[in-house]
Amino acid sequence: MIAGLTGGIATGKSTVAALFRDLGARVIDFDALAHRVMSPGLKAWEEIVKFFGTGILNPDRTINRKELGRLVFDDPEKLARLNSIVHPAVFEEDRKITAEILARDPDAVIIKEIPLLVEAGAGHLVDKIIVVHASPEVQLQRLLGRGFNREEALKRINAQAPPGEKMKWADFVIYNDGCPEETRKQVLEVYRQLLSCRGGEPE
Repeated sequence: MIAGLTGGIATGKSTVAALFRDLGARVIDFDALAHRVMSPGLKAWEEIVKFFGTGILNPDRTINRKELGRLVFDDPEKLARLNSIVHPAVFEEDRKITAEILARDPDAVIIKEIPLLVEAGAGHLVDKIIVVHASPEVQLQRLLGRGFNREEALKRINAQAPPGEKMKWADFVIYNDGCPEETRKQVLEVYRQLLSCRGGEPE
């Protein structure tokens, strides 16, 4: 059973992913994979530096993701170019990790945390789609707490697919506006259903 976990910025995807991990699911974090494939010297790193220039590099030659984000955020052509470099490398890394997990445990429940699952057309990678939802007000407050100003926060919220668009694709929705215990109960119920779809039972 392979499920994709997605949702808008600051909806709490990582929190939900951690809860699934605690229940026994194997989690593949696509943001972490993106970090990995952009490591100095790798093919994706070389292509990004060739296109965007050395001005995006930190002193240790790692990519300054904040600076790179600033360059592509308001420029669809540059963002498309970046995605054309990073996405294939991430998907290849994901294929390797998925194969390794299933070779060791054919009955594993795998949760792929893919923030842009819908936008990137990555639904074919998973059997079920889980959308984490939070109200725009909660998203805004969380982003303000991360150091964004109001204008920056709203731009990032509005740059992603509307919640309703993501939820059209959802097999399960986890509402993450409330207290942690409410979120945990929802995650447990979804996990039980994933096990049921797989043909197993929760431990």
